[in-house]
Amino acid sequence: MRNLMMITLLGLLGLTACKTEKKEADNSALQNEVQAYLDSYNAEYQKLVTASSEGQWTMQTHIVKDDTMASHLAAIADEAYAKFTGSKTNIETAQKYLKDEAKLTPLQVKQLEYILYLAGNNPETAGDVVKKRIDATNKQVEALYGFTYTMNKKPISPNAIDEILRTSVNMKEREAAWVASKEVGATLKDGLAELQQLRNSSVTPLGYKDYFAYMASEYNMTSEEMIELTRSFISDVWPLYRELHTWARYELAKKYNQPVPEYLPAEWLPNRWGQDWTALVNVEGLDIDPALKANGPEWIVKQGEAFWMSLGFDALPASFYEKSSLYPVSADAGYSKNNHASAWHIDLDNDVRSLMSVEANTEWWSTVLHELGHIYYYMSYSNPDVPMVLRTGANRGYHEAFGTMIGLASLQKPLLESKGLIKPGVETNDTLKLLSEALDYIVHIPWGSGVMTEFEYALYAQNLPKDQYNAKWWELVKQYQGIVPLSPRGEAYCDAATKTHINDDPASYYDYSISNVLLFQFHDYIAKNILHQDPHATNYWGSKETGDFLRKVMTPGATVDWREHLKASIGSDMSAKPMLDYFMPLMDYLKKQNAGRTYTLPEKPVFN
Repeated sequence: MRNLMMITLLGLLGLTACKTEKKEADNSALQNEVQAYLDSYNAEYQKLVTASSEGQWTMQTHIVKDDTMASHLAAIADEAYAKFTGSKTNIETAQKYLKDEAKLTPLQVKQLEYILYLAGNNPETAGDVVKKRIDATNKQVEALYGFTYTMNKKPISPNAIDEILRTSVNMKEREAAWVASKEVGATLKDGLAELQQLRNSSVTPLGYKDYFAYMASEYNMTSEEMIELTRSFISDVWPLYRELHTWARYELAKKYNQPVPEYLPAEWLPNRWGQDWTALVNVEGLDIDPALKANGPEWIVKQGEAFWMSLGFDALPASFYEKSSLYPVSADAGYSKNNHASAWHIDLDNDVRSLMSVEANTEWWSTVLHELGHIYYYMSYSNPDVPMVLRTGANRGYHEAFGTMIGLASLQKPLLESKGLIKPGVETNDTLKLLSEALDYIVHIPWGSGVMTEFEYALYAQNLPKDQYNAKWWELVKQYQGIVPLSPRGEAYCDAATKTHINDDPASYYDYSISNVLLFQFHDYIAKNILHQDPHATNYWGSKETGDFLRKVMTPGATVDWREHLKASIGSDMSAKPMLDYFMPLMDYLKKQNAGRTYTLPEKPVFN
């Protein structure tokens, strides 16, 4: 009897094993078929991304007035990319294979899902809408970066405008510079209205409600969930922002010898959009401008590379220096370029470049290290385990987080001492240093999560009428930033369009807010668990263990789920707590400074 039971059991096990082997064989055949498709897609995708990137690079680094050839060639490359990624064949193929998702490998599923995401912005079924959108975008970019700013009827560069707003105490000069910074917006309003409709029309064929919904979907979130998240960031920082806003009103009134205003006048602030107020504070002993000027802009770029190499990363490829556009264009060059700093992954492999206008000052020291953060993220996930279509950040915010985190670390006292940019043991006011950082990272949240995000939500999700653009913009600026314009800004203007992202990187500015939250989580983890240093006083330079951690987080690119990857890396979900903890010592100081002063922002943010 026992022998009979054993034979029966062995027979059942054998039958099960045969079924398992057959199932694995069936899955293997399908997986091989899918892999052949993905290999073919990735090869063509890389080719088309390279051509499109080269076209855009030329268009943004060599702008010649009335020369349309660069935009024409860029449009041809962009249209070829759009035609491929949005082709009916690729959409149907990806959808077909995803019906058998359970039989595929996780990496294959991830690629197919991203192929469909890419198709959502360029679907063949949208007809000529995609081509029109590409042409309109390129035209808008040329108009923005080819614009000649004037002040007092004389040409002035954006860098010169920024310098006046950072340093001048002459109110008439400040007012003229601020007005000059907004001139370009009026020329872009018609183009933005056209793009509003074309962007929405290009994504609806694959089921997206609007362009804002499409962009939020990359995070696996709905528009409503994204707005809820960004508003939670505003609520988290609001008590501290309210203190900073009150402090700024009184300190600037004293500086300019003016009555204390109810809201901050836009032209009083050191930034064209009021997104960064760090220039309001001078931290004694931490002025590195003289040292930077003595070394020059080329030294700053090489030090940025040296920083990453000290962490154990490779040197930048020689092509980075050969092909990048790193310094300002001379006035007599006969062409201009995009002045907004950016990092480029031209071929999704070794061709990495940066577009900057580096000058020898503190802002560019931090910016160079920030942009190289993007570059080294590109280089990290350009490896055989990451398919071309997934060579991007775990989410878009990750990219900004790493760049901005390095920017933060680059200005901390121990690092500056180690590089000879300040004297060892120099006495500094650590509270003012923390205030300076808050005037960047905290001030950015109401701007990024509030003004920019909600303007673009209104633009795309709510179809904001063209004749309400400027009214909506300044309504949000006052609501979230507590800032008002020099004089009424009617609908002849389009001040939103003066911000580059509105034109060429739409409906994704919340990435910066997400990155601000993530960067403090990563920085807190590195400081406490790797460097064993105070998060306010770290020195990443030379820490191979920090490099190993960053490489581990960066290397997978978008092959991983960003939430799971975050938790596996630092042991927690996304949370603003480390950022709030970092700035907590500032609250007592500001409350003492603001004692007896009138607050004009509400105790809690108002969400309409």
